[in-house]
Amino acid sequence: MLDNDLFDSDDGTVFRDVIMLALLGFVTIVVLLLPHLNPPVKASETLQPPGNVMVEVRWPDELDSDVDLWVEAPGDRPVGYSNKGGAVFNLLRDDLGHTSDVTQLNYEVAYSRGAPAGEYTINLHLYANKSAQFPIPVAVVVSVKAPDSNETRTLASKNVTLLRVGEELTVVRFALDGRASVIPGSVHQVQRPLRTRRG
Repeated sequence: MLDNDLFDSDDGTVFRDVIMLALLGFVTIVVLLLPHLNPPVKASETLQPPGNVMVEVRWPDELDSDVDLWVEAPGDRPVGYSNKGGAVFNLLRDDLGHTSDVTQLNYEVAYSRGAPAGEYTINLHLYANKSAQFPIPVAVVVSVKAPDSNETRTLASKNVTLLRVGEELTVVRFALDGRASVIPGSVHQVQRPLRTRRG
């Protein structure tokens, strides 16, 4: 049988006080650490788009059409649906129209790693058009960000029209210097096929 005097003694009070102080110390540490576990994001820390040269292509969502983006950086091979990555560019989304598409949004995006000096080519190719509606309007935006800057500037914003399946057209060609600035007079649309130059 336990002696009730043991729990009423000074030893029991000291034990409870030590446990309560330890618990209070633990709670205090947790409260002090909470703000540091998930610090608030400052306005200057907002996410910047990846890449230095960004190419975005968009066409009407209601069209079940497969428009392919092809890009080529200086000294690299063309990047498109059959070659999604090169030394500089990566195709992040190959949109097949409504096939295997849970969002029903029609767009493709390519980003570069770095912005080497030289000429860049941006092409569109109409691979398939199950909707059988023509022409297909396509909006293309090309943006450039210098490697040492977070400022993204639009180099070209164009609306082009694809008229037949199999058509490949050059949307824009331009040259960048070593600081990711466009060389004056280098922007043009002289046709240069990329899809057939996949090697």
